[in-house]
Amino acid sequence: MDEEYDVIVLGTGLKECIISGLLSVDGLKVLHMDRNDYYGGESSSLSLNQLWKRFRGNETPPENLGASKEYNADMIPKFMMANGALVRVLIHTNVTKYLNFKAVDNSFVYNTGKIYKVPATDVEALKSPLMGLLEKRRARKFFIYVQDYEDEDPKSHEGLDLNSITARDLIAKYGLEDNTIDFIGHALALFNDDKYLDQPAMDFVKRMKLYAESLARFQAGSPYIYPMYGLGELPQAFARLSAVYGGTYMLNKPECKVEFDDGKAVGVTSEGETAKCKKGVVCDPSYLPDKVKKVGKVARAVCIMNHPIPDTNDSHSAQIILPQKQIGRNSDMYLFCCSYSHNVVPKGKYIAFVCTEAQTDDPETELKPGIDLLGPVEEIFYETYDRFEPTNNHAEDNCFISTSYDATTHFTSTVEDVLAMYTKITGKALDLSVDLSAASAAPEE
Repeated sequence: MDEEYDVIVLGTGLKECIISGLLSVDGLKVLHMDRNDYYGGESSSLSLNQLWKRFRGNETPPENLGASKEYNADMIPKFMMANGALVRVLIHTNVTKYLNFKAVDNSFVYNTGKIYKVPATDVEALKSPLMGLLEKRRARKFFIYVQDYEDEDPKSHEGLDLNSITARDLIAKYGLEDNTIDFIGHALALFNDDKYLDQPAMDFVKRMKLYAESLARFQAGSPYIYPMYGLGELPQAFARLSAVYGGTYMLNKPECKVEFDDGKAVGVTSEGETAKCKKGVVCDPSYLPDKVKKVGKVARAVCIMNHPIPDTNDSHSAQIILPQKQIGRNSDMYLFCCSYSHNVVPKGKYIAFVCTEAQTDDPETELKPGIDLLGPVEEIFYETYDRFEPTNNHAEDNCFISTSYDATTHFTSTVEDVLAMYTKITGKALDLSVDLSAASAAPEE
């Protein structure tokens, strides 16, 4: 271990593994360490026995739930957009050869007390029971504008500069109702709150286009894909990638103390040995607690069921977004449901997660709007965890710290954080202009 590396990565969470893989592909010499004896950190997938140990201590899981090893319960459950940045990273690094994906059956939104399929195109808008007849026509015109919008084609702009007008101004032009704005902003553009309404409309339109393009890519009922056997496969796939390009992995390394010289991270010590690094240390917040601040808390429920979520067309996998206004909260609530069709539970079983940004210390009460949509539940586990953000200046201390995972059940914010860290470390943006049509990330049937 007593040698020099370009970068030392601490923790094998998903973000850290992606960074490790990307830097290794770039030719950097990477040492990757973890105090745990397993991959994944906070984003690991648990067997049934591990799930029970985490939430119920020494109790034994009931036999009717099936074999422990058939469970792969993600602790940070998220679907990935079929045309999104994470898929582009997977293809850019060729990690797809280590993974198999399957499309997610459906994407829903909670609106005025009911669950509806999210309409993403002008054709779907006309069919959607979410809107009345006149609103459907207005929404259809808006969807057509978004679908036809191209940066390079001024004719498609209809005289609007999306870098200067706000999303609110753009929406006002089409006279859309509040409930329509709610599902478009939160379930299509995937914003966590309503701040986007007063920001330039360009990001809003691009997010809507990404949703529609992802939906069209595999002709599935949703724009999302998800790995067979759960997200625990992702950190391990990027770890393999890093190893192929010369990265060194060391699990079960206690302490992992970051060493500083003149305020800059210069190495990591574990078990009396020190590895040096030239560019710095990458880690999750738990490794440098004095360089992060608490910014929030996530409330989460993990539910095991023997049926799909009611009113979801018997979907074996689905996301449901409950926009904040619809449930009288300060932030959205997210439902993630998966099943034996993705090999994350035994045949006939379903696993659902309900997550939101916590406003109290009572997850049971806070998550009730989402839990109520699930129908009968065989087992349910509640917990909260704190979210942290780095407070350091990476240019001064050579420490590149990821932010904690938020409550969303899609990868938008996670990938934004990874790409920002990559740019800070390398001084360049990651080129994600891959040819998706020729890519091998196609899901299984």
